[in-house]
Amino acid sequence: MQTQLSPEFADTADGREAEAILRKCVHCGFCTATCPTYQLLGDELDGPRGRIYLIKQVLEGQQPTEKTRTHLDRCLTCRNCETTCPSGVQYGHLVDIGRRIVEKKVPRSPGQRALRWTLKQGLTSPLFAPAMKLGQSVRGLLPPALQAKVPARQSAGTWPSRTHARRMLLLAGCVQPAMAPNINAATARVLDACGIQTVIAEAARCCGAVKFHLNDQAGGLDQMRAAIDAWWPLLDSGQAEAIVLNASGCGVTVKEYGHLLRDDPAYAAKAARVSAAARDLGELLPELLPRLQAAIDKPSAHQVLAYHPPCTLQHGQQLRGGVEQALRTLGFALQTAPEESHLCCGSAGTYSVLQPQLAQPLRDRKLHHLQKLQPAAILSSNIGCITHLQSGTEVPVRHWIELLDEALLPAVSSEKAASPRGLA
Repeated sequence: MQTQLSPEFADTADGREAEAILRKCVHCGFCTATCPTYQLLGDELDGPRGRIYLIKQVLEGQQPTEKTRTHLDRCLTCRNCETTCPSGVQYGHLVDIGRRIVEKKVPRSPGQRALRWTLKQGLTSPLFAPAMKLGQSVRGLLPPALQAKVPARQSAGTWPSRTHARRMLLLAGCVQPAMAPNINAATARVLDACGIQTVIAEAARCCGAVKFHLNDQAGGLDQMRAAIDAWWPLLDSGQAEAIVLNASGCGVTVKEYGHLLRDDPAYAAKAARVSAAARDLGELLPELLPRLQAAIDKPSAHQVLAYHPPCTLQHGQQLRGGVEQALRTLGFALQTAPEESHLCCGSAGTYSVLQPQLAQPLRDRKLHHLQKLQPAAILSSNIGCITHLQSGTEVPVRHWIELLDEALLPAVSSEKAASPRGLA
C-alpha cells in the first residue's frame, strides 16, 4: 500500500510505525472473511481492510469524523485478521495508533466520556472488589442486564502453603480476583502439585490493558511500569523463573510490554525482559504433563467438555491447540466448536459493555456452536470470555485450570479438602 503521510505524522514514532504496517497491506481482503463485525454488519468499513483505509486517510491529513471513530470503536481487536493475513500486517498495533489519534481529534459526548471513565477507573480500582461483593449480595434484585455482569459469589478454597525450589510469579489481575477468585487459587494448587510455588507481587495489579484499550494509553503504560517495578526484583535476582498469566487477555498485553515501552529509556530493557519471561498458563502444560498424569484422578471419558479458545490466546498470542491437546492427553473428553471456533465471542474486554448490540449476537452465535456438543461444561482461558458466555447460558462456563484442580488426587495436594468441587 502506497502512503504519503501528512507533515503532522511523517516524522513521529506513531507515523513511522503506522507507515511500516500500512505498506505491508496488499488489499487482498482475506481479513474480511474472518472479521466478526464485518460478518455481522456487511460494511467494508467495519472490516480490517476498511479500517486500515480510514486510518491511512487520517494519517495522510484527512480530518476524521464521528463516523470514523464509530467504525474504529466497533473493532473487537480480536486480531483474527492477523492470523488470516498472508502479508503479516500487524493490524492490532495499527488500530491502537489510529484510535489514539482519532480520540484526540473527535471529542466524545459527555455521556460516552463518563461511561468510559467509569470503566477504566472502576475496573482497575482497589474498590472494585468491595463493589463486586456488594453487587453479589443483592444479585437477585438486580436487573437482568446488570445481573449478567455480576457472577455468583465463589469460594477460592485454600492457597497452597508448601514451598518449592521452582517459583513463578502470577499476575493476580484487576477483575478476576473479585469475580472468580477460584481461578488464581486453582492455578496455585495445580502448580503446587507439579512442584512449582506461585508468588503474587501485590503491587502488580492491572496489566494495563483496560486503560490502554479505552484510549487512556498513557494511563495503561503507567500501570505496565508499575507491574514491571513489582516483578523486577524477583525476576532480576532469579528468585522467580517466569511470570505465569492465567487470563489470556492479560497474557497478550504483558507479552507486548517490550513493544509498547520500547521508546522509554528507563523501562525499555526491563519491559523486554518481562515480556520474554511471560508465559500463558497453557504454555506450561507440555512440561507439566508427566507430573499431572500422576497427580490427577482419571476423568470420565463420557463427560463432554466444550472449549472456547479466546482470541487473545489463538490470535493475539498465536497459541492454538496446546490446551486442547494437553487436556485430551490427560483423558478429558474435550471438544472445540464444530464451526467458527476461530471467531470472537464478543467479550473483548469492555466491548460487551460499550457495544452490546454487537457483543450479544456474537455471544449467542458462539454459544449456538458450543451447545451443539451438549457439554457438561464450557471451558475457556480468559475471565472476560467466561463471564460473557455465562451470561447467555445455563451450562457452567469455567476456566480449564479449575477442572484440573478438581481432579487432583488428595495425596498430591495438601489443600484438597479445602478446594471447591463440582462443575456447577
